[in-house]
Amino acid sequence: VPVVVGGREIREDRKTILRLDKSQLPERVVCGQYAVATGEDLSLAVKTAQVDPDHWRSLTRRQRHEILSKVACQVRKRRGDLLGVAASEVGKIFTETDVEVSEAVDFVEFYAESTRYFEAHKNLEFKGKGVGLVTPPWNFPIAIPLGGVAATLAAGNTVIIKPSSDAVMCAYEMCKCFWDAGVSQNTLQFVPCPGALAEEYLIKNEGIDFVILTGGESTAKKMLQARPSLFLTAETGGKDATIVTAMADREQAIKNVIHSAFSNSGQKCSATSLLVLENEVYYDHRFQEALVDAAQSLKIGSPWEFENKLGPLATAVSGDLKHAIENLEDGESWVLKPEFVNDNEYMFRPSIKWGVKEGSFCHMTELFGPCLSVMRADNLKHAVEIVNQTGYGLTSGIESLDEREVEYWKNNIRAGNLYINRGTTGAIVLRQPFGGIGKSAIGAGRKVGVFNYITQFMDFKELRRPRVPEAKSGKLVKLADRWDTDSRFAEYSEDIAMLQAALQSYLHNFETEFSKERDFFKLRGEDNIFRYLKLNRVAIRVCSLDTLFESMSRILAAKACGVGLRVSIELDMNNPVSQFLFRYSQKVLKSDDIIRRESEADFAKSFSEVERIMYAKQENISDFIFNQAAEQLKFIVRHRPMMEGRIELLNFFEEQSISHSYHRYGNLGARGIIDNN
Repeated sequence: VPVVVGGREIREDRKTILRLDKSQLPERVVCGQYAVATGEDLSLAVKTAQVDPDHWRSLTRRQRHEILSKVACQVRKRRGDLLGVAASEVGKIFTETDVEVSEAVDFVEFYAESTRYFEAHKNLEFKGKGVGLVTPPWNFPIAIPLGGVAATLAAGNTVIIKPSSDAVMCAYEMCKCFWDAGVSQNTLQFVPCPGALAEEYLIKNEGIDFVILTGGESTAKKMLQARPSLFLTAETGGKDATIVTAMADREQAIKNVIHSAFSNSGQKCSATSLLVLENEVYYDHRFQEALVDAAQSLKIGSPWEFENKLGPLATAVSGDLKHAIENLEDGESWVLKPEFVNDNEYMFRPSIKWGVKEGSFCHMTELFGPCLSVMRADNLKHAVEIVNQTGYGLTSGIESLDEREVEYWKNNIRAGNLYINRGTTGAIVLRQPFGGIGKSAIGAGRKVGVFNYITQFMDFKELRRPRVPEAKSGKLVKLADRWDTDSRFAEYSEDIAMLQAALQSYLHNFETEFSKERDFFKLRGEDNIFRYLKLNRVAIRVCSLDTLFESMSRILAAKACGVGLRVSIELDMNNPVSQFLFRYSQKVLKSDDIIRRESEADFAKSFSEVERIMYAKQENISDFIFNQAAEQLKFIVRHRPMMEGRIELLNFFEEQSISHSYHRYGNLGARGIIDNN
């Protein structure tokens, strides 16, 4: 496998690394080797991507869509090759990779179509941000890298992919689908290299306009430490849990938990790592025996032997996983002991640790492997508290046939993807858009596999004011109507007109988009709901050179959505704009909202109290602020405020998917009676 930079495939005079089929150790079966990019290769890749010699960024949306549709056809044709390389390089069994290839096809088709969704807004014009860097993981070696590349290209950017060192062959095979479909090797460049080299020549390089990361929280921190101003969108894993209550179908719960915890050897970021059992279930010896028996029945071995349900680990057991399997804390015991198969350090059987306590290592630490930690909860409320204590929020599941319990859980659990009476893995594009909240998401927090995702990689320009049905009543509308008659601000008539148009758009889009729950598929037997969760509080910084529209619009947007505010005005700002803010914003702020003049240092002290930080333009943000935000992994909104509420209001919400399998073995129960009527 070569380095692919500047339209050339480079193999000569480069360090090469062998890739072995881990399932066949100790026999050394080589599945390939790859050339390692140098610092000069990486610098050339960035320059080439900036120049865009083959004019990808100049193509129309329709032209890019046509090429990406051909990419999808190539992925379909190469399904067998993609399955084979994933089996040989990362040990992924065919049935796991097969659905991953299908997801890859969905990603290419969907992101190309997503741009048409926003093109329908005739008041908007958009283009790509420039150069995107995709840094995917090894656990989904086909779908995740392909999804990142497809979204970046569909949004109108050139792209550099720095593959995981454990899945280079897979990423190269995936890239061939793009190149053979007509995406040039100048437009998509491929640079396998160590992380330290990528940090120095890619992450720190101002020619990279944004980075897509799927990986660990520590990796995201390193990137932001290297370049605090980096526009980073990252899915950073999680400590995912399934709660089983006394009202669960226990046999069905075991089936779902075993698949969620151990498929792909527990190496999915969405895998159930914690099993929280209500008292009655925890002390049910038959449940414990059945759970252990089901885990023991999983056959583990080479992916080339099709009876095996689990293949080898992609990397040898180390770090947190090694600590977890070698140590027992107070009250813990193994009901299924960890052990290796045939002395192969990559072939690790499922293990179950019972009696894990709150605050312990296995409760709070992400373990990327087939090790399930079981905890006891007094009741459902206690179980939810146990899960939320981790601070992560990627996926979460519940097994309960009591609708009251399900409703309580939905409204109190903190996770981006919720699963009810089904497995916690296997999200499908648009059906269950995927992505977390809390420590599981760094950046703008927009889910993959839904229309909003590509907006992170585009710059929008408003051609004219949005046209929406006019709201005639409401506190905000009445306030905005008074601005026309306030002679003190007559010179700001254009800004005031823009604010009035923006407010109407915000109210309309909140009502029609952001306050709604949607099921895009409406399957019988399974609800798949996509919804927005409003943020609790955001911080808005107003600077001396901000216009009246830039200063006031996001205050209106926050109040239209019901989001708490901390408005920070530059300490020495005393002009008509600040006078307008103090006069009118205080009329819409609630008692727990804050507006004050303060220094940058005092503003930075508030970052721990808010979920997002907002500036009207990037040039207003000092290195000090970028550093302070990066330390706390807080995202800074840095684009100019917009009148178009469909785009602007995205800044005030998180996104959540809920998948509820409500049938029982095909029987729809009461829902079936409703459907038939």
